[in-house]
Amino acid sequence: MPITDLSPPPPLAPDVALFLDFDGTLVELAEAPDAISVPHHLPRLLTRLGERLDGRIGIISGRALADLERHLDCRGFAVSGSHGAELRLGDGTSLPVETPESLSAARIAVRALATRFPLLIVEEKPAGIAVHYRRVPEAQDAVIALMTELAEGDGFVLQRGKMVAELRPRGADKGAALRRLMREPKFAGARPLFVGDDLTDEDAFAAAASINGAGILVGPPRKTAARWRLADVAAVAAWLEEGAR
Repeated sequence: MPITDLSPPPPLAPDVALFLDFDGTLVELAEAPDAISVPHHLPRLLTRLGERLDGRIGIISGRALADLERHLDCRGFAVSGSHGAELRLGDGTSLPVETPESLSAARIAVRALATRFPLLIVEEKPAGIAVHYRRVPEAQDAVIALMTELAEGDGFVLQRGKMVAELRPRGADKGAALRRLMREPKFAGARPLFVGDDLTDEDAFAAAASINGAGILVGPPRKTAARWRLADVAAVAAWLEEGAR
């Protein structure tokens, strides 16, 4: 069955709450998480958007918060990291992170796999662990097999993305993070829009749609819960620039 393409989103309205993924949405994907290049205009653009939306803007990323903030100044924004496992409100209040008891054992198993495939990138997070195999695609089967086995234990869910497999805490996802932020007084009553590119963003697309909002897919057409689509990171930047005016 052919996949129906989606139209571009309408101009950003002043009554929305805007939530943005980071990698593949605001910055181009790179071979390794630390190899990204953050556009010089991005911090000022986000500030302008926050001013136009009365502070109703947030970043919801798969990166750990500490890692995200090495690349982007998130002060003044609501921000979620580790696929919803970490959450900090716009006033700086951080909510506690629940760490599965089996995380230490999972890290040991993943490190052992990385000795077999030295080009794997292991990304340890406060409540989970991700394995990137973009540089060694022949390791995909071994990575998926191990991560699937580890996810069958207590506390974890396997989250697959673009050349990455990740263990995240059960009950933590980008949709849950969006719903939690929408309960904050600053966001309450607004229409949530979530912009993202990966399979990991589908939970947030569905969550936004469930509370009178919508998702915006970034990238080529695919089966998705999003309502609209933007072609790439450059198209996202152009749409945001228009919305910040």
